[in-house]
Amino acid sequence: MRFSVLRAGTGLFLLTAASLLASCAGGAGAFTQSGKASFYADKFEGRKTASGTVYRAGQRTAAHNTLPFGTVVRVTNPRNHRSVKVTVTDRGPHAKGRIIDLSKKAARKIGIVEDGVAPVELKVVRKVR
Repeated sequence: MRFSVLRAGTGLFLLTAASLLASCAGGAGAFTQSGKASFYADKFEGRKTASGTVYRAGQRTAAHNTLPFGTVVRVTNPRNHRSVKVTVTDRGPHAKGRIIDLSKKAARKIGIVEDGVAPVELKVVRKVR
């Protein structure tokens, strides 16, 4: 494994190539993330998303803070092992501690509608170039 050492003032920062690649979402399948998911409230139906598309609860879409619009992500609920593929069309979630907001259809497919917020695992399956 290669390391890069950067000097800033008197401190040393050690960065691994692996952590840099993971944070940049290198290629398809390279980016994975674990955390909490929620889903869009009904009031967002018909509103424009950050990508310019209109949010529809019946589509399999999601909001993520850093992944490019159009990226397809597999979202898995580790409690029941159900998964769904969604397309990133918006920015968010804007609640601290959450990593993705799902459309209602996607949330229903993995069984998190009753919970409201649930642990999930993300994996990029197709990244826009």
